[in-house]
Amino acid sequence: MSAADKYLYVDRTVVNNPLAQADWASKKLVWVPSERLGFEAGSVKEEHGDEVMVELADSGKKVRVNKDDIQKMNPPKFNKVEDMAELTCLNEASVLHNLKERYYSGLIYTYSGLFCVVINPYKNLPIYSEEIVDMYKGKKRHEMPPHIYAITDTAYRSMMQDREDQSILCTGESGAGKTENTKKVIQYLAHVASSHKTKKDQVSYSLPLGELEKQLLQANPILEAFGNAKTVKNDNSSRFGKFIRINFDVNGYIVGANIETYLLEKSRAIRQAREERTFHVFYYMLTGAGDKLRSELCLESYSKYRFLSNGNVTIPGQQDKDMFTDTLEAMRIMGFPEEEQIGLLRVVSSVLQLGNISFKKERHSDQASMPDDTAAQKVCHLMGMNVTDFTRAILTPRIKVGRDYVQKAQTQEQAEFAIEALAKATYERMFRWLVMRINKALDKTKRQGASFIGILDIAGFEIFELNSFEQLCINYTNEKLQQLFNHTMFILEQEEYQREGIEWSFIDFGLDLQPCIDLIEKPASPPGILALLDEECWFPKATDKSFVEKVLQEQGTHPKFFKPKKLKDEADFCIIHYAGKVDYKADEWLMKNMDPLNDNVATLLNQSTDKFVSELWKDEVQSCQRAYFYQRFPFLHSEPVDRIVGLDKVAGMSELPGAFKTRKGMFRTVGQLYKEQLSKLMATLRNTNPNFVRCIIPNHEKKAGKLDPHLVLDQLRCNGVLEGIRICRQGFPNRIVFQEFRQRYEILTPNSIPKGFMDGKQACVLMIKALELDPNLYRIGQSKVFFRAGVLAHLEEERDMKITDVIISFQAWCRGYVARKAFAKRQQQLTAMKVIQRNCAAYLKLRNWQWWRLFTKVKPLLQVSRQEEEMQAKDEELTKVREKQQVAEKQLEEMEVKQQQLNAEKLALQEQLQAEMDLCAEADEMRNRLVAKKQELEEILHDLEARVEEEEERATQLQTEKKKMQQNITDLEQQLDEEEAARQKLQLERVTLEAKMKKVEEDVMMLDDQNNKLNKEKKLLEERIAEFTTNLAEEEEKSKSLQKLKNKHEAMITDLEDRLRREEKLRQELEKNRRKLEGDSTELHDQIAELQAQIAELRAQLAKKEEELQEALARIEEEAAQKNLAQKKIRELEAQLSELQEDLELERAARAKAEKHRRDLGEELEALKTELEDTLDSTAAQQELRTKRETEVAQLKKTLEDEAKVHEQVVVEMRQKHGQAFDELNEQLEQAKRNKASVEKTKQALESERNELQIELQTLMQGKGESEHRRKKAEAQVQELQVKHAESEKARAELSEKVAKMQAELDNVNSLLSDVEGKSIKASKDCSAVESQLQDVQELLQEETRQKLSMGTRLRQLEDEQNSLREQLEEEEEARKNVEKQLQTSQAQMRKKMEVEAGSLESAEENKKRLQRDLESVTQRLDERNLAYDKLDKTKTRLQQELDDLLVDQDHLRQIVSNLEKKQKKFDQMLAEEKSISARFAEERDKAEAEAREKETRALALTRELETISDMKDELDRANKLLRAEMEDLVSSKDDVGKSVHELEKSKRGMEQQLEEMRTQLEELEDELQATEDAKLRLEVNMQAMKAQYERDLAGRDEMGEEKKRQLVKQVREMEMELEDERKQRSLAVAARKKLELDLKELEAAIDQANKNRDEALKQLRKLQAQMKDLLRELDDTRLSREEILAQSKENEKKVKSMEAEMIQMQEELAAAERVKRQAQQERDELQDEINNQASKTALAIEEKRRLEARIAQLEEELEEEQGNTELVNDRLKRALLQTDQINVELTAERSTSQRLEGARSQFERQNKELKLKLTEMEGTVKSKYKATIAALEAKIAQLEEQLDVETRERQTASKMVRRTEKKLKEVILQVDDERRNSEQYKDQSEKLNSRMKQLKRQLEEAEEEAQRANANRRKLQRELEDATESADAMNREVSSLKSKLRRGDLPFTMRRIVSRAGIESDEEAEAKSETPEPKPE
Repeated sequence: MSAADKYLYVDRTVVNNPLAQADWASKKLVWVPSERLGFEAGSVKEEHGDEVMVELADSGKKVRVNKDDIQKMNPPKFNKVEDMAELTCLNEASVLHNLKERYYSGLIYTYSGLFCVVINPYKNLPIYSEEIVDMYKGKKRHEMPPHIYAITDTAYRSMMQDREDQSILCTGESGAGKTENTKKVIQYLAHVASSHKTKKDQVSYSLPLGELEKQLLQANPILEAFGNAKTVKNDNSSRFGKFIRINFDVNGYIVGANIETYLLEKSRAIRQAREERTFHVFYYMLTGAGDKLRSELCLESYSKYRFLSNGNVTIPGQQDKDMFTDTLEAMRIMGFPEEEQIGLLRVVSSVLQLGNISFKKERHSDQASMPDDTAAQKVCHLMGMNVTDFTRAILTPRIKVGRDYVQKAQTQEQAEFAIEALAKATYERMFRWLVMRINKALDKTKRQGASFIGILDIAGFEIFELNSFEQLCINYTNEKLQQLFNHTMFILEQEEYQREGIEWSFIDFGLDLQPCIDLIEKPASPPGILALLDEECWFPKATDKSFVEKVLQEQGTHPKFFKPKKLKDEADFCIIHYAGKVDYKADEWLMKNMDPLNDNVATLLNQSTDKFVSELWKDEVQSCQRAYFYQRFPFLHSEPVDRIVGLDKVAGMSELPGAFKTRKGMFRTVGQLYKEQLSKLMATLRNTNPNFVRCIIPNHEKKAGKLDPHLVLDQLRCNGVLEGIRICRQGFPNRIVFQEFRQRYEILTPNSIPKGFMDGKQACVLMIKALELDPNLYRIGQSKVFFRAGVLAHLEEERDMKITDVIISFQAWCRGYVARKAFAKRQQQLTAMKVIQRNCAAYLKLRNWQWWRLFTKVKPLLQVSRQEEEMQAKDEELTKVREKQQVAEKQLEEMEVKQQQLNAEKLALQEQLQAEMDLCAEADEMRNRLVAKKQELEEILHDLEARVEEEEERATQLQTEKKKMQQNITDLEQQLDEEEAARQKLQLERVTLEAKMKKVEEDVMMLDDQNNKLNKEKKLLEERIAEFTTNLAEEEEKSKSLQKLKNKHEAMITDLEDRLRREEKLRQELEKNRRKLEGDSTELHDQIAELQAQIAELRAQLAKKEEELQEALARIEEEAAQKNLAQKKIRELEAQLSELQEDLELERAARAKAEKHRRDLGEELEALKTELEDTLDSTAAQQELRTKRETEVAQLKKTLEDEAKVHEQVVVEMRQKHGQAFDELNEQLEQAKRNKASVEKTKQALESERNELQIELQTLMQGKGESEHRRKKAEAQVQELQVKHAESEKARAELSEKVAKMQAELDNVNSLLSDVEGKSIKASKDCSAVESQLQDVQELLQEETRQKLSMGTRLRQLEDEQNSLREQLEEEEEARKNVEKQLQTSQAQMRKKMEVEAGSLESAEENKKRLQRDLESVTQRLDERNLAYDKLDKTKTRLQQELDDLLVDQDHLRQIVSNLEKKQKKFDQMLAEEKSISARFAEERDKAEAEAREKETRALALTRELETISDMKDELDRANKLLRAEMEDLVSSKDDVGKSVHELEKSKRGMEQQLEEMRTQLEELEDELQATEDAKLRLEVNMQAMKAQYERDLAGRDEMGEEKKRQLVKQVREMEMELEDERKQRSLAVAARKKLELDLKELEAAIDQANKNRDEALKQLRKLQAQMKDLLRELDDTRLSREEILAQSKENEKKVKSMEAEMIQMQEELAAAERVKRQAQQERDELQDEINNQASKTALAIEEKRRLEARIAQLEEELEEEQGNTELVNDRLKRALLQTDQINVELTAERSTSQRLEGARSQFERQNKELKLKLTEMEGTVKSKYKATIAALEAKIAQLEEQLDVETRERQTASKMVRRTEKKLKEVILQVDDERRNSEQYKDQSEKLNSRMKQLKRQLEEAEEEAQRANANRRKLQRELEDATESADAMNREVSSLKSKLRRGDLPFTMRRIVSRAGIESDEEAEAKSETPEPKPE
């Protein structure tokens, strides 16, 4: 990379760094505002509502920022982007960052849409050489890096191609590099479009003094010498604007140029600011002129010139002497003759000499005199004038009065002003002549210019602390240029949209700036600022103040115009420009607008003997554009002077109202001229195609490589770059070609585009559909896709994530492949090593064996070895043949594939050919149509040509008529001029007469005025003294109230002063802020006063409302007592109906919320996915984790979908339930009639309780203002609550009876509350705060009542279910009794039969007895183990309950601790406030002392003034004496002076009068001094009194502060003690919890041991059963009664089935009872939590807690009953199971004997396997296609699943209800607590929600486990049933053998019972182990 490339091209390796891309993707990087750097990068860590926690990238510091202040960051691929319009996130931070990065990399040029932004590098860069010019020549803008050459080349090429005029607009602050870039543009054009390259041009258009291009380049140094100067910001600052117009011929060669200038800063010629220079030419001439030239130009040293304010100020790195010779050389090249060069220098020298002319006041009058005329002689010598005429024209100019000329004496000020105006006018005329001369030199060629390129170099937008007339003109220009940019930019944008066929409504953004432009330039209705300024210039007595008043009157309501605030006296008015708010000060605007000049001197200069000077001033007399200003400005005259310059040429008013018609010879102001100039410039620019260059200054220190962010941001705003970005955002700034879009983002939509060829547009449409983008974010054109800002960044993020996934999977695969390869290699090495070891060991064994040696010698002689070699050869040949065959097969396959491909291609080509044929036919048709159209168009063209000819003829006629009209107009204008001249003569005569009259009147008035003034001043001083005395008393009173505000302001001022010391650069901005803050503080003070008044009013209203509320409550009590009981019942029923309807609506809302919850979960899952993908590393372990999480996510999705389905079923069930509820309501109506009598009895108790509730309501209303009282009593309340909690636990049984009564009471109270709220809403319309609190309380009560009612309905449902369960249990008991009876009868029959056959079983009975004993011992052991196990279970449950209670207590204690901590924080805040108050009082004391000191200094200053006045009096006395002496000498001496004695006496009288006046003044001053001394004494007395009072107040306040401090310290200590107690309690609770956990672990270990023992016992049981089976096989001979037993077995089988069904029903009932139990427990826990939360807040909540605890007690009793019922059910179930198992054991005992049964068993096993396979297949697919064989089981499973879903749904609804209550509670807490703790509460809430989510997930998993266990039990039962059916067939054979052997029937049955009992117990244990209870929801 070359040296130039480093400053042009971006290093893409740094930009495309994958690490940076990954870092950006992993962290959520954003831009955060920063005072130091403008914006800092940071990553978002947490979000809290509207605020975000951001970690700064550089410092790692965490900052909390508002979401609106954050700006998005672009992906790293957009770093150092060449065109900022391509940035996907277009914002200030991104633009600043991009410019900063490029600037630090040496890249000073950057595009921003149409703009080229240039930042001054403050050093020379190697990017402007001829090689660079050639590099950019002919290249398109996007092909090369940004450069001023690229802009110039595009302008040049578009001019050549489109034949359209071009313009390049360079704007920016002073020092930003506008002039340098303008030079580079000219340099490039001179190189590219030079005409000397062709010989023909060289011959025909050769110039005598150098080529045209050379002259064009040399024009710049001349203009810089005369128009540039050194400023604070810039060493070569252009002090004028210029528009360089370079003309080109048809071939693109330069044929000429023209320069127009704007707003030359001519005041710089006479005065300069500190460290600044005047125009360069003055210093060039004084330094570079030789001796001869110095004498010719009368030059002197720097210090002798007054107009050089700072002397010789040098520029570093620049020699003025060399620059002088370069300037003269440039003039020579431009064709300036030597006479003109000398003439220019003479004018420059004369301007300097004009500053040296000094004037003095004459002694006897105000007339000015010139004591030393050497400077005037030099000026006259240089400018070719007569000295006496010049001095006369300056000191006593002639004015025309009527027909005569009168000489008028000038004062010193007028003479000095005239000289300065002459110097400025002379320099301006010389500069204008210079520009005209350069234009003449540049336009010498005879070639005609076909088109041009204009380069505008003009000052950018300027915002100073106070802005004057020049800044208004500059800002007005920039408004117009920005409007042009907005218009052209979006016209180009919208043209592209039209080209691409995008739907777009046209927006003209240029209109946005029109209101501001109208405010400045509008001529009328209402007139703008410039029009009002011109209007004021016509009125003689108008001043700047009157102009400002008129502007405020006319434009006061304009949206872009602002009046200044009261405190801001410096600015007169403000205008809101596009770049910001600008304050203007209208000082000397009228004078600047009129630009006055002495006409006498102008005529002298016109008649100068120097040709050059006379040429400069030749047009002054004909078209002088000056105004008569001496009459207008009273400080410059005392008598009428001078003729009115240009008044004889003033034209009349225009026909338009408020506008001036600028005709020939009319007096025109600077504003009018500039407006005309600007309108011409804008017309020129509008006819061109503009190119925009915005220059930016990086810092004010002129240092390279340093960039001030805030300065750059201000300039971007002023230059309109950010305005352009704002416009860009409105459209679709990011655009990308179809092919690139598809290539880059197809990875995001892998399957959206089908295989084969597809058009790019169609492919993009499919991709965008797959991406599911919002249609408002994109538009699809003909060749590109357009996106809104920020969309591409989002796509880039997704693409990065996708690529990282692909790369990670690829890396994993590669690593796996490498690892497998290495493993295989290691395996081969291992086998090889083993073979080598084996061979080595064999060799070591055989090497010394003789037979081996013999074998090794004989073996080569045998043929076997040869056979092996031959076999090896044959094998090798075979392998080769096989390889060839494989290769041939592969080739064959390849050829077949190729053949298929070719066939496919052939078909595709055929299709394409057909399509091409169709297209060809269509093209032919199109061609024919086009030919027809062409003919039609040609006919139209002929018609149009004929019309054009006719129009041309008409135009020629109109031109002739126009010429005639112009001649008439000129004649009329001449007549008008003559008439106006006559009228003006009459006016002049009238003016002279009026002037004489005024002179006499003014002499009289002056004397009267002086007397009046003195009297007035005396009176004013007396009044002021009186006012001071009164104000002092008032200020003492006000000081107390204003001290606080004063302290705030002084604190602000001190902060601002500190910032001023740190940042001197930003001094002006900080002063603005200070003034703004002062204004705001006064406004805030007013607002505070208003707010305090409002608060007082609101408090009064509150008191009234509370009184009205109490009255309303009393009325309600009276009315409630009179209401009928029947109405109460009707209301209750209506309320129940409405509640049921609300429940329906709640269910619907719950459904909608469930769907919303599902969506939220889906979004959370997606967020989790993104986070997982972000945090993925390249390890295989994390890959596995990710897959696991994805499976979990899929499962969650499935469960969510299942829940949605189940919810619909629940809604149907709820509708059915609501129907049932309606029926129940009807029944309740009948019961209500019965209960009427009982209600009347309870009425009195209800009324008493209602009164208590009303009292509690009143206490609640009073408790609003008692927050401090509650804080003190917090601990006492906690203790009371604990006592009440213990009491409530004791009184549970009593309160359970009163639940129904309390519900009725609550309903009554709710109805009363609703009435109260209705009336309170009417009463409290004015008091919004009270109303909101009442509404919150009402909503809480309503929700609580709803919850209670829903609990009541649930209780009723539970009671109904309990009754139904009891009925079912009774029915089952009856059925069981019947079954037992049948069994007993069957057993009796069996015994009778068995007694016959028992004879042969005596030998077997002994064995059975032995086995029976063993079994009994085993069963005893098992029973003992089971008892121990039950005990352990009970202890475990008890410990678990205790643990839960401890956890609840711990949470309660945590809440108490957090409350105490909050209170401690409040104490700390109060302490800090007290400290701040004490510090404030100390500051007030210091300020009072400072004010006393200031007043003392004022008194001293007054004494000093008195002394100076007395000194002046002495001097005047001396001067009087001297004058008297002179007068006497004059009287005595008779000189030839020409003054008579009469005149001397007159002067003597005048002097005496002056003396008397001075004496009176002295006396008045002495009186004033005496008064001031008296005031000083009074002030001192008052100050001493104030000091004493302040000290007393401070002492009192200090004492108060100390007392408060002591109290606070006491409170803090008490709180610390409380905290320590709480910590001790917490530590004790933690220790207890740890002990309980240890106990739990021990119990678990014991349970495990018991389980092991039980397993061992089961093993022994199985062994015994096997022995029993062996014994039963021996009884095969006793199966004689087989047929009878078979019949019985069939009956038994039926009984077994019925028992099994009953058993399943019992299990379902048991599960339902357990669910009810869990729900009740859950509700109990939730209600306890609610009570705990509400108890600490309000007394009402305490009462609610008591009632709810009563409800809980009732529920617990019901629970205990349910538990008892469930235990009964369990017992019954166990008995039924025992009976069924007895029969099963009897059946299974004979199972193994029959072969047929074994065959059947094997068949069933096969069937079972097949069914299992089918089940697994079904579960794998959808689990929806079960066979008909297990339909009944499916129904049971569905029922279980539905019950599970219902449970989960109920849990969700319960959790939602809990969330609602929690939200309501939090809202109440938020209203009570401060707003600062919102974030903490939101954190707690989010953590609770997360824990709730985790709990729900756990519950889901447990429910799934329970379902699996139920399925396992179901399968087990199915297998047992199948076994039973198999064994039923074998019973016939077994019974016959048993009859022959058995004599007694007890033994086998008892043994079987024992065995079956053991089996049942083991099964029960297995079931208990498998069916673990669900955990309680926390």
